[in-house]
Amino acid sequence: MTIHKLFAQRAFLPGGWAEAVLFDVDGAGNIVGVTANAAPGDAERAKGPVLPGMPNLHSHAFQRAMAGLAEHAAPGIERGGGRRDDSFWTWREVMYRFVATLTPDQVEAIAAQLYVEMLESGYTAVGEFHYLHHAPDGQPYADVAEMSRRTIAAAQATGIGISQLPVLYGYGGFGAQKAGEGQRRFLNDPSRLLRIVETLKASHKADPQVRVGVAPHSLRAVTPETLDEVVTGLTALDATAPLHIHIAEQVKEVDDCVAWCGRRPVEQLFEIQAPDARWCLVHATHMTDAETSALAASGAVAGLCPTTEANLGDGLFPAEQYLDAGGRWGIGSDSHISVSPIEDLRLFEYGQRLATRRRNVLAGEGDAASVGHRLYQQALAGGAQALGRPIGALEVGRRADLVVLDPDHPAVATLPPERLLDAVVFAGNRNPVRDVMVGGRWVVTEGRHRDAEAVQAAYTTAVSQLLA
Repeated sequence: MTIHKLFAQRAFLPGGWAEAVLFDVDGAGNIVGVTANAAPGDAERAKGPVLPGMPNLHSHAFQRAMAGLAEHAAPGIERGGGRRDDSFWTWREVMYRFVATLTPDQVEAIAAQLYVEMLESGYTAVGEFHYLHHAPDGQPYADVAEMSRRTIAAAQATGIGISQLPVLYGYGGFGAQKAGEGQRRFLNDPSRLLRIVETLKASHKADPQVRVGVAPHSLRAVTPETLDEVVTGLTALDATAPLHIHIAEQVKEVDDCVAWCGRRPVEQLFEIQAPDARWCLVHATHMTDAETSALAASGAVAGLCPTTEANLGDGLFPAEQYLDAGGRWGIGSDSHISVSPIEDLRLFEYGQRLATRRRNVLAGEGDAASVGHRLYQQALAGGAQALGRPIGALEVGRRADLVVLDPDHPAVATLPPERLLDAVVFAGNRNPVRDVMVGGRWVVTEGRHRDAEAVQAAYTTAVSQLLA
């Protein structure tokens, strides 16, 4: 098999920064050799310091096209934004109106634009929490997996790795309340949802860039029985497949859950399931100390989306306690108000500073005292785990997903390696990403995706149709 050699003068390996690193990448896109203090020989040379590509563990791709439409009161799709009493729940009604007429072609065009933006910002894989399944009237397409296929097609066309997570959404509220009209495109029972999963797994079983799991939408949208049925069914298909769920995002959600079953959402999930390393609990914003400790001890990943959580007024995750307890976590851009791992990592720390009135709240101890280093490294590990793919580190056996930093970026050009990630995360708004490789193939060079213009043209057409 042909081996591609890439030489980096500086690379961020699992043990930290290393000098003169030679990577061997096989034809399937896997790292098969990593040698520090090596001679470059005839290897291709990276144009700047090399980082592992960041996993984006939580995405609703179609929402990229409504970013900015819920921030003011206006007629049409965006009507309902801008009031001082706005909340997650009023934003959700705007989203329902927006999603009502989306076509498969439009979804694919929007997803492709989003994935280009992710790649250009340094994300190399995405967890697509996909609940837009059916036609506008709520009836399944002839191919029940039609909409899932469109986001996978967008990922394949743009080059990003994807963990496709078809969503089980059956009800409109706790206790099997009837779903509303705005939710009709989302609804499946466990049997049909598992049919989507089987269909996708069969279509992509030979593609190392595609993984398939399941996402029970939330405890509001499933019952204990349907949750158990889909988890059991997925486990029979793939015992290691990822499981993601929205949980405890809003205070009202917590209160409604207590009113229904007498337990808070995270407490209830641990009562009816046994979350482990396969699980990603998205948001988990409102937890007691006991819930926080239980999540940290479970081995599951907390899926944090700081820019979206700020935009929706969700609240702040109990980060200091969770990280001190060894909890695993990663980041996602969720509603795509921002598509930047740097901004989400920065806001994660800054939210804690504002809440505690201290600095460097999430810094580690000793050699790990760099807060930028700790945040970046832990987000890599948690994101890779949540997506169920061999990514997130530059070591043998992982996919060759990597980011080359721009050597002309002020922080990159002037700072020693032990300060580099602090500066990249916290100093300035200029994107430091120069080149991006995914699965051994360059998809971004000199800051620009290979198909950026064509993808944006299709996206502009799709959004113009939606807002006409």
